[in-house]
Amino acid sequence: DPPVGPARVVEAGKSYDSVEDTLETFATVLVLGGLLAFLLSVGGAYLLARAALSPVEAVVSSAREMTEGDLSRRLPVAHPKDEIGRLTTTINGLLARLEAAFARREEALSRQRRFAADASHELRTPLTSISGYAQMLEEWGLRDPQTAREGVAAIRQESERMRRLVEGLLALTRGDEGAPLEIEDHDLAAVAEEAARTARTAADGETTVEYLPTQRPVNAPFDRNRIRQVASILLDNAVKYTPDGGKVTVRVREKKGWAELEVSDTGVGIPEDQLPLIFERFHRADPSRTADGVGLGLSIARQIAEAHGGRIEVESTPGEGSTFTLLLPKKLPNARS
Repeated sequence: DPPVGPARVVEAGKSYDSVEDTLETFATVLVLGGLLAFLLSVGGAYLLARAALSPVEAVVSSAREMTEGDLSRRLPVAHPKDEIGRLTTTINGLLARLEAAFARREEALSRQRRFAADASHELRTPLTSISGYAQMLEEWGLRDPQTAREGVAAIRQESERMRRLVEGLLALTRGDEGAPLEIEDHDLAAVAEEAARTARTAADGETTVEYLPTQRPVNAPFDRNRIRQVASILLDNAVKYTPDGGKVTVRVREKKGWAELEVSDTGVGIPEDQLPLIFERFHRADPSRTADGVGLGLSIARQIAEAHGGRIEVESTPGEGSTFTLLLPKKLPNARS
């Protein structure tokens, strides 16, 4: 074996300065990158949150601008399909229903104010007349028998007129409050014949009242007393506005699921511009006939017809006559009962 010589060790080295510099540079880059990423994420989150909440801010701003008197405005809907959009759409629907409810409320209040004013005016007229005649009788009228009789007759006439007015007002009030109806199956033809017979007696031959009988009963569900009242109102109006020697015709028939009671006359007729107004309370087509009624009959008739789920139709030609038709459903409607 060859002799073993002394061992030799070779050492090699390299400076770590460049590595440390690289690590420091990398660490700096990481810190700066992390800081930049944090700032970007914060900024992005802010922008996203702002974009997401901008519809809410728009809704809040619009809601603040709304007032009780301006319910026609609506909240803006940016994205109808997301949660906020669906919520806003729901709120807009609620606002629409509130607007309609407020409109109905204002209309009802307006009608009530007009009705109260008209009723006060109508009551004031007979009361003034009664008071005037009573004062006349008290001061000097009783000394003259003829004057006294005339005064008493006038007071009775005005009292009767006021009684009819009060009864009409009570009937309208009961209808507005939804007075119950006694709905049963009745023959409308029998009701019409009875009303025509009464009207013929009241006309006392000055106006002909003719009832055209039906071949069979015309049955329908209704409150007999209330529909009898409607028939009387229509007949009274027909006789009132038909000159002496004229004719009023009453007929009943069935037509497409309706029971119809028709009252035709050969009277003065109604001008076309008055037709939309004849069912208004205290309206009279002929103002010269104020002493003949209080202007509530047709309003009461329409109210009763509508409570039964029916209606009243009218056709008229000035100088030739008018036709009023009461239509009642053959099947029981959602009437107030």
